[in-house]
Amino acid sequence: MGAPLARAVRTLASGGLVVYPTDTLLGLGARAADPEAVRRLADAKGRPPGMPVSVTVSSTAEVEAFARLTPAGRRFVRTHLPGPYTLLVPASPLAERRLAPPATGPSGTVGLRVPDHPLARELARRAGPITATSANAHGRPPCRTVAEARRTFGDGVAVYLSGPPAPSGRASQLVDLTHGDPRPVARR
Repeated sequence: MGAPLARAVRTLASGGLVVYPTDTLLGLGARAADPEAVRRLADAKGRPPGMPVSVTVSSTAEVEAFARLTPAGRRFVRTHLPGPYTLLVPASPLAERRLAPPATGPSGTVGLRVPDHPLARELARRAGPITATSANAHGRPPCRTVAEARRTFGDGVAVYLSGPPAPSGRASQLVDLTHGDPRPVARR
């Protein structure tokens, strides 16, 4: 996986897009600190401008750096991550400085993931925080395979990574940690 992973890191650093596996679904990644890359991601998906996009980080330490956590939120992070959760958290000053809109929205929150997939975490570790949106066209079901993602995005994505274990095929559970105790949120 060395050469494809290195190529994906270079692609993200230069503002390109990467499809990568997570524990839940295939992700579509752009460097989360690069506003132009995040815009390209929205264009590739056909998303309306300004829609929030969550962020993959490589560790719980990074979650704690990018979020302002309550004690209950910190316990949830330490006992449930890595795992199939996207956490809605108050953005830390570091997140507000480093992450491009729409990763940090006007409400001062950020969605963070630490996938239970070694390739996703290593990609985030080497490339910095990356977007964690599912690989699909806006309003369409998520791509289940790299081949399906290639048919959807074509040359708009520079690197298609795959590696075991295979994604579960189920979206991550959104958990609101903005007001203390963790609250599961139904996805729309």
